[in-house]
Amino acid sequence: MSRKTILTCAVTGNITTRAQHPRLPITPKEIAQAAIEASKAGAAVAHIHARDPVTERGSRDVELFREIIARIRDGGSDIILNLSTGEGGRFIPSLDEPSIAAPGSTLTQPEKRVAHVELLKPEICTLDLNTMYSGTAVVINTPRNLEIMARRIQDAGVLPELELFDSGDLQLAKHFISRGILKTPALVQIVLGVRFGAPADPATLFYLSSQLPPDSIWAAFGIGRQEFPLLAQAWLLGGHVRVGLEDNVHIREGVLARDNAELVEKAVTIVSNLGGSLATPEEARAMLGLPAFGSGPFA
Repeated sequence: MSRKTILTCAVTGNITTRAQHPRLPITPKEIAQAAIEASKAGAAVAHIHARDPVTERGSRDVELFREIIARIRDGGSDIILNLSTGEGGRFIPSLDEPSIAAPGSTLTQPEKRVAHVELLKPEICTLDLNTMYSGTAVVINTPRNLEIMARRIQDAGVLPELELFDSGDLQLAKHFISRGILKTPALVQIVLGVRFGAPADPATLFYLSSQLPPDSIWAAFGIGRQEFPLLAQAWLLGGHVRVGLEDNVHIREGVLARDNAELVEKAVTIVSNLGGSLATPEEARAMLGLPAFGSGPFA
C-alpha cells in the first residue's frame, strides 16, 4: 500500500493580486468556496489568509477569518484549517529616514499577529521563522517575537507549522526545539523560490530536508514555475506537498490555472502517477496527531 501524502492548498496569500489572476479569491465567501473546491479536488489542508474586501490587501481582522471558517464548515467541508500568522511582519524603511516605517509597513506586536488564532483555535497555523528582504519590504521575525507567538499558539492548542525560507530559519527552529519552546515532532513547511531566499532546486530541497529535526513531518513547495517540479521532488524525498494561487497562478507555461481546484487536480495526478496516494482530511489529522473532526470550535 502506498504511503499517504498530505496536500495543502494555499488559496490566496497576501501578495498575489487580481492583476495576476482575475479569479483570485478575495472576499470571505470566495476564499471559503476556494477551500471547499480544493477539498473536493483532493486537498486535505487549506492554508488561509484573510483579505480586506475593499483594499484586497492581507488582513489580520478576526471577523474576516471567522466568516471564512464558518462558511467552510457551513458548506459541509471537513478540510483541515491552517491560518496564516504572517500578516504584521513587514517593514518598509523610509528613504529619507530608514529607521521610520514607510507606507505599506505592517510590522506590529507579536500578540496581535496571533490574536485570531487564540480566538478561533484552528487546527494549524503558520509560524514564519524568516527575517529577509521580500519584494519591497523586509520581513522581520525576531527570536523574541517568535517565542511569544510560538508559546501563545501552542497554549491555544493549535499546531504550529514552521515555515522555513532559508537554512538560517532551520537553525532557529532547532534552537527553539532544544529550548523546549517548540514541541516535537515538528510540522515543517520548506518554502523554495522566494527571491533572496532558498532557491527552488532539488539540491537545496535535499539539503534542507536532510537537516530537519528527527521525526519531523515536512512538506515543501516551489514558487511560480517551480511549483510542480518541486512537488514531484518533495514527494520523491518522502515529504508532503502544497499548491495554490498564493504560490503560482499558472497550470502550465503561459496558461493561467482555472482556479485553485485545477492546481490541486494536477497535483493529485502527479502524485498518483508517481505511485502515491492522497490523504483524506481525516487521515491527515491522524498523521499529524490532530483531534478527530467534530471536536473543534468550527467542526
